Amino acid sequence: MHLDVLDLRNFYYRTRLGRAAQKAIRDQLVSLWPPRAGETIAGYGFAVPLLRPWLGTAARVVGLMPGPQGVMPWPAGMPNVSVLSEENSWPLPSESLDRLVVMHGLETTDNPAGVLQECARVLRPEGRMMVIVPNRAGLWCRADSTPFGYGRPYSAGQLEAQLRAWDLLPERTTSALYMPPSDAAFWLRTSDVWERYARFTPWRSGGVIMVEASRQVWSPRRGGLGAVVRRPLRVLEGAGRPVAEPGSASAPGARRI
Repeated sequence: MHLDVLDLRNFYYRTRLGRAAQKAIRDQLVSLWPPRAGETIAGYGFAVPLLRPWLGTAARVVGLMPGPQGVMPWPAGMPNVSVLSEENSWPLPSESLDRLVVMHGLETTDNPAGVLQECARVLRPEGRMMVIVPNRAGLWCRADSTPFGYGRPYSAGQLEAQLRAWDLLPERTTSALYMPPSDAAFWLRTSDVWERYARFTPWRSGGVIMVEASRQVWSPRRGGLGAVVRRPLRVLEGAGRPVAEPGSASAPGARRI
């Protein structure tokens, strides 16, 4: 089940641990996707804390929040870009997004197939999506005091297999959130150090798994030959009809002995 939008807002914007988690994941996302002018980007679930770097460069930024979670206005002090959305019916045209970020939207839904189907629908053929879920092998999925302790945690293999089932091709897998889920002063003060150096360790140690995927577009199938042979060769005509040799039993006029 989805968390309440007020609980998510309070964690990411009003707690020191939430602000540290927001920064760690956002910095990793920006390093993979540097903001570019003219892009259309959307976030589904509660991904708006990660989208602020795109507000000044993107042609359009949209925050989609599922109905069971609720919606809040975002960004603060600016024109609102967040909307309430059904899980399997997003208010976006097909093939309209260059970038899509999903966080707190897949692991908490009762309809993951509907969510991924909508992801594939709204992505452009050259678009990319980033799915961020709790790491089954990490510490954060065991902490009920954070949003990552709710819903279904994933392993990288599980998430990649689920994406492929909906023609979303995993391109690269990484992780973030290496600091422990603790608001102790030492861990908060050293969170940047953990994120900077721990990313060179195996992704199993991170609190979240991040999988970048593209939409797999299949080539249309055509029947028959691609081109019509207007003047076929006649060299081999008659090769299938053998001609009797003179004097043979099958030659016209030959006498049988």
